[in-house]
Amino acid sequence: MLMASGRVRQKGAAPVVGTNKKNVETSRTKQLEDYIASRDFTGAVALLEFHKQQGMTIEGYQVNPWLAYCAFHLGDYNKALEVYKELIANDDETENQMHTYAACCHFYMGNFKEAEESALKGPVGTLQNRLLFHVAHKINDDTKLMVYHQKLQEQLLDDQLSLAAIHYFRNHFQEATDIYKRILLDNRDYLALNVYVALCYYKLEYYDVSLEVLNVYLQAHQDSAIAINLKACNHYRLYNGKAAEAELKVLVDLQSASYNVENDLVNHNLVVFRNGENALQVLPRLLDIVPEARLNLVIYYLRSDDIKEAYDLIKDLEPLTPPEYVLKGVVNACIGQETGNRDHIKTAQQYFQLVGASHSECDTIPGRQCMASCFFLLKQYEDVLIYLNSIKSYFFQDDTFLYNYGLALANTGQWSEAEQALSSIQGEKYKSEYCYLAWLARCYIYLKQPKKAWELYLKMDTRNESFNLLTLIANDCYRVGCFYHSAKAFDVLERLDPNPEFWDGKRGACIGVFQQVIAQKEPPDALRDVFNMLRNTQNTQVEAIIKIMRNWARESNIKM
Repeated sequence: MLMASGRVRQKGAAPVVGTNKKNVETSRTKQLEDYIASRDFTGAVALLEFHKQQGMTIEGYQVNPWLAYCAFHLGDYNKALEVYKELIANDDETENQMHTYAACCHFYMGNFKEAEESALKGPVGTLQNRLLFHVAHKINDDTKLMVYHQKLQEQLLDDQLSLAAIHYFRNHFQEATDIYKRILLDNRDYLALNVYVALCYYKLEYYDVSLEVLNVYLQAHQDSAIAINLKACNHYRLYNGKAAEAELKVLVDLQSASYNVENDLVNHNLVVFRNGENALQVLPRLLDIVPEARLNLVIYYLRSDDIKEAYDLIKDLEPLTPPEYVLKGVVNACIGQETGNRDHIKTAQQYFQLVGASHSECDTIPGRQCMASCFFLLKQYEDVLIYLNSIKSYFFQDDTFLYNYGLALANTGQWSEAEQALSSIQGEKYKSEYCYLAWLARCYIYLKQPKKAWELYLKMDTRNESFNLLTLIANDCYRVGCFYHSAKAFDVLERLDPNPEFWDGKRGACIGVFQQVIAQKEPPDALRDVFNMLRNTQNTQVEAIIKIMRNWARESNIKM
């Protein structure tokens, strides 16, 4: 942030050649210059602090201004701020430039009010305007933002870069890209701008284009932490976590205490690439450092079925970007379904609709997923299928998609397609859920394959859920005319719970089996099982029903 910086050449001093003291001074100067040139700010800070503590000087450099500068670029904003305050205290100038530099420290520490106050104490200039421009964005003061925007100068490179940054932060990625490209046309040697362009393309979901632009910079700076990290993120989006981690390994090997922020980014992204591994150890301390850390910790809680923790973490977040709206919608949907709170369901539906209907997202895959989710919550399953069918080619092996797709198909009576989708799910997490088993059983029943539904029940262990599935099988089989398995289900239900309604259901199903045997739609052997099931009930109607069935069997020459 030091523009003309604290470097001061000593004038009027006659050089003393050949003395040890002069050689030592030259050596210190060169050592500091080498540290700064190689961006080894840890070494620079250590050297400068030593000289400060010992009351020593470095020829051509003022210790305190350069100590603040190096601490700032190391990311140690507290230390830089302390030094700037010391410099301000020792200078009586009303409009001390150090006030502006101190404001920069406050800004990076997230103290935006203090940053504004300190900047206003400094001299009026382009740096002050840029800083106040960014502060206005951070505190969401659009009135001040426009005032400082008007003061930006089109011919000043720093001002245009500042404007592009604000466009980026406000999700105007195309506008930011246009500024960066315009600057690059006149300044081909500004290679770092390729990283900014690549970042914009990444946000626009043009991951292959982002990689192509990024490689221009990486060819010249193979050890760039930001560039390597962005390349890994592109590989994560294009391929998977393992491919991304392989790219990030280069950066892990190069990690140094010189880059605290980059180390935080690496640790954060490794959690994402490893599908949440060590999330609770890494992400909580990064909530105020890496913006995405909060969202990814919420995702971790959702995947761990810890809905309350996810809700507590995101409830006060005011969404600004599509991912934030989507995640807030998901959390509200989950907690609404878990507690039965319709307000949460309505909030989720509104968030999904807002993203899915937006101009920027309506034709994207996430946008269509949002519209599908919105209609799912509204129980408009025909509309759900319109959106899911448009993106199903991208998710033919995704369990979550297949689950939602299968439920939507089942709710519209497309039983064969629903059974195919649900049966394609591989993950045990879904396959062990009662909802999944219930809908798959219903598909089997409506496809006239009740035996498969019965087998699902036999494999269940949980008493309450098996009772519920048994009730579903009994009623749905009765509804579609699969009376044999309906009778079996009602028979078990009646033995578990002597409810008169179960006897009524079993009696009707048994008579239904008898009718189907007469119509030759069931084999005569089915009557033997019916007799056994009827005898499990202590009811005066049983013998009369069995007598009628026996008489028919005798008249039909069927041995029972």
